[in-house]
Amino acid sequence: MTLSRFAAVQWLSVAAVVAVLLYLLGPILTPFVAAAILAYICNPLVQRLCGWKVPRTGAVVLVMGGLLLLFILLLLIMLPLLEKETRLFLARLPDWIEAARVNLLPQLQQWFGAELQWDSQAVKNALLSHWQSAGGAAAKLLPIIGGSTGALVALLVNLLLIPVAMFYLLRDWNEMVAHIDQVVPRQWHAKVREIAMEVDAILAEFLRGQISVMLLMSVFYVVGLWLAGLEFALPIGIVAGMLVFVPYLGMILGLLLATLAAAMQFTAFGSVLLVWAVFGAGQLIEGMVVTPWLVGDRIGLHPLAVIFALMAFGQLFGFFGVLLALPLAAVLLVALRHAKAAYLTSEMYQKT
Repeated sequence: MTLSRFAAVQWLSVAAVVAVLLYLLGPILTPFVAAAILAYICNPLVQRLCGWKVPRTGAVVLVMGGLLLLFILLLLIMLPLLEKETRLFLARLPDWIEAARVNLLPQLQQWFGAELQWDSQAVKNALLSHWQSAGGAAAKLLPIIGGSTGALVALLVNLLLIPVAMFYLLRDWNEMVAHIDQVVPRQWHAKVREIAMEVDAILAEFLRGQISVMLLMSVFYVVGLWLAGLEFALPIGIVAGMLVFVPYLGMILGLLLATLAAAMQFTAFGSVLLVWAVFGAGQLIEGMVVTPWLVGDRIGLHPLAVIFALMAFGQLFGFFGVLLALPLAAVLLVALRHAKAAYLTSEMYQKT
């Protein structure tokens, strides 16, 4: 066996061992992976602050504090909205029950051919009592949750570990990159560095494209819901648009909030259908037009390739596969591009 083949076997063996370890340690790697993704996204901001003579640790604290403020702002937008809609729901519940008795009960009697009894007051009391006892039901669930203390503690530890790991990753980012650079074999160093820089450039374009998608979809949802006459068009549209980077979360949460707000505001079901149409159109536009155009073009993927990547990685890896589909597809594209270039200059191609 030649020396080059022996080195190749060694590196393949190392890669196989690393893959096995990643598979076995998968359950505990989630917070570290999440922290690494957030650190990669936030590192350019930290670098810019460091360029303004801010100490690295102080820059990290400022960036993470900004993220915390954004999260708190999102809660401040959503919680009052939910509280107001809940109060409106309880206030309008008796009118809905009476409207159902007047309009729905005759239809049910006609369909089933039987005399149906409807005690509106009993229905109101039953619904209100169940609603008021929700807190008691939640309290009864606490012992059940407490029974699985290990799982609950593990979840809390993982959630707390993400900002801790993110802090240390951001603070020591340059040192870790330098250490990785040192262990790359020198004969491969130039090519590995070239590929890494190309991948980094593509991922930066992906992030810029994703931010553009978030802004554009926020404008679309705000304008669409405003045209539909929804009172809470601005906060719901912003929430739905800003969360599109998490697959389906923005659409589902926005649709639930908008449906509840529409049910509180409108008396005609057609107005609720208009709100649903806005989110249906938004989902189609975001998935078939906006993301392929603003993200796919930036990272060099054909729109069909973007759609295929979202479906394929979602099928293979579930929710996180969809979340990471486009950046992983971009990395794979770079690898295939360099593999093709190596193949075209190889003896195997030249002899064919």
